[in-house]
Amino acid sequence: MNILLINHYAGSPALGMEFRPYFLAREWLRLGHRVQIVGATFSHVRAHQPEPGDERVAGIAYRWLATPAYRGNGLGRVWNIWRFLSQLWRQARRLATEFQPDAVIASSTYPMDIWVARRIARLAGAKLVYEVHDLWPLSPIELSGMSPRHPFIRLCQWAEDTAYRDADAVVSMLPKVQQHMAGRGLDLRRLSVVPNGIAPDDWLASPPALRPDLAQALAEQRAAGHTLVGYAGSMGLPNALDVLLDAVKRLGSAKIALLLVGDGHERARLAQRIADERLTQVRLLPPIPKAQVQSFLAQIDIAYIGWLRVPIYRFGIAPNKLMDYMMAGCAVLHSVEAGNDPVADSGCGLSVAPESAQAVADGLLALAALTPEQRRAMGQRGRAYVLAQHSYPVLAQRFIQALSA
Repeated sequence: MNILLINHYAGSPALGMEFRPYFLAREWLRLGHRVQIVGATFSHVRAHQPEPGDERVAGIAYRWLATPAYRGNGLGRVWNIWRFLSQLWRQARRLATEFQPDAVIASSTYPMDIWVARRIARLAGAKLVYEVHDLWPLSPIELSGMSPRHPFIRLCQWAEDTAYRDADAVVSMLPKVQQHMAGRGLDLRRLSVVPNGIAPDDWLASPPALRPDLAQALAEQRAAGHTLVGYAGSMGLPNALDVLLDAVKRLGSAKIALLLVGDGHERARLAQRIADERLTQVRLLPPIPKAQVQSFLAQIDIAYIGWLRVPIYRFGIAPNKLMDYMMAGCAVLHSVEAGNDPVADSGCGLSVAPESAQAVADGLLALAALTPEQRRAMGQRGRAYVLAQHSYPVLAQRFIQALSA
């Protein structure tokens, strides 16, 4: 099967997020399929940006379409989206003729790529597949407070409805979307759920050494007798890191240290808050390459992931960092209220209420009071769960079944 995957934000281990297109494509190649990924040269979620043109990464063919840089979610991002889609539209016949796809997947978070994917699919006589990361336009409405009457939201709604009407298959990363999609016109017989996951073979080799500043910070806190709580990932408002800092302030003299590793829109403000409030038990460090995340997680006692309390999570969550935490065998503190909870399902830690500093503080104290052996047992349950339910070899096969149905 020839699979054309359109993902504006596609990344790779060298470039940074999004990793899902890379890992799915790698597994599809191993299964004997051909894969072409088309992405933009600029994405706000990548650590590094590629040059325009074609390249191969681990045997995967990428085509990068030149797009302008932007900051935030204003007109610059809209212009970036338009430039990507307009170039892709102009290349539609070329992609259909040269690559001859059997399946065309629209997978760019925003839904407007469905129109160009539909054009390519029709030109090639291919199946049209719509992959849902987040529910747009519902996500910007509920998370950002945008009006349903906003022209951009109306455009997104038109695109979403088009996708549910015209796609031969819909693949959702979120597990609890059936009622919403059926309400927008989707025949649920065309829906498959394929969540985010991990690549097991990437965890087999010995991980690289940690960057010296992070290794030193871990060693210092360990030598001081602290239980080490770690967070590795994006630092934005949805990650609820202020709640975590509020919780740390409530711990008093408890020997618990927090290490935050990552970058994002809120990083500078969080750094200033840590300094202003003299949170000496908190260390904020720059992001590390994905390959080093395993090394970091191997040296902490508790991994934290948190969410805000927002209605959109009723459709479920599919966080990459939680998959990494579980694969690393970490005991996890999960501050969440959502339609699904892998931590509770697997028994790999504790789940507490979101936006509650006291609940997070109590959870940290409860996990810190366990023996290392008890925390390791939690971590082993999480690792077994993610290997069975969320490994990319399993997920790639499930995706192919959705394409073949």
